[in-house]
Amino acid sequence: MAGIRYEFESTLFRWAARRELWVFARVPLEVSEEIRDAPHPPAGFDSVKVTATLGSSRWPTSIFPEADGCYVVAIKRAIREREGVDLGDTVRMAIETRY
Repeated sequence: MAGIRYEFESTLFRWAARRELWVFARVPLEVSEEIRDAPHPPAGFDSVKVTATLGSSRWPTSIFPEADGCYVVAIKRAIREREGVDLGDTVRMAIETRY
């Protein structure tokens, strides 16, 4: 069952906690707060299942909370290559919560 769709812009950044390259987009705080306040099935690490869209790419994934209250979504290398985006780029993307 589909949930709510959110569209936003985000700058791609590197997750510094890993040696290998992990690239994320930050979900804006106001969107993150709305998602956090909505009921969701329990998931590990307080994650929320979503379907992400970037350009013509669409994939099922999860968003994870950070200490600042924002969620983040990982952008896999295959998606970045297909869409021609990389670290530091500002992208327009969407997430739709899944139940």
